[in-house]
Amino acid sequence: MMKTLRRLGIVLLAAVFLGGCASIDVEQYRAEKPQLDLRKFFSGTLDGWGMFQDRSGKVIKRFHVVIEAKWQGDTGTLDERFTWSDGEGGGNPPRRVWTLRDTGNGRFIGTAGDVVGEALGETAGNALRWRYVLALNVDGKTINVDFDDWMFLVDDQVMLNRSLMSKYGFALGEVTLSLKRRTP
Repeated sequence: MMKTLRRLGIVLLAAVFLGGCASIDVEQYRAEKPQLDLRKFFSGTLDGWGMFQDRSGKVIKRFHVVIEAKWQGDTGTLDERFTWSDGEGGGNPPRRVWTLRDTGNGRFIGTAGDVVGEALGETAGNALRWRYVLALNVDGKTINVDFDDWMFLVDDQVMLNRSLMSKYGFALGEVTLSLKRRTP
């Protein structure tokens, strides 16, 4: 009886652990409206308001970002300029410039100065999922952090963004961001 209970406990523990590793597929949002056209949404000037929370949920930092976005053919540029609540960003850059490339079929590749390698993005329905490694400055040291970045189009002017940060599979915190397109 004790062996059976021990085995059952191990199976349940494994199921909980592996279930936490399961990933949501962007395809499940394929039928959601409004349909996200990344090139259309990220065109012109956008404002964003966000916060970083540590893994306990405590808000560590807030920020405002202004994004100047433009496309030439299949290549887009997102020039992001940050203003941090603490005035400095804790060593994080006041500016990040993304270069995006539309590779077709709702897939995008992105690069930026503090992105290690390439960011891989995929859209379906109203959703965009970005996965990338970001080199963050933490207490004067650079650490590479995995980002699982989800964006959801609310309407043609507003997008919500939730980024989960991890290292070696362990949660470090999350970034929540609201983006709004400026009307011309």
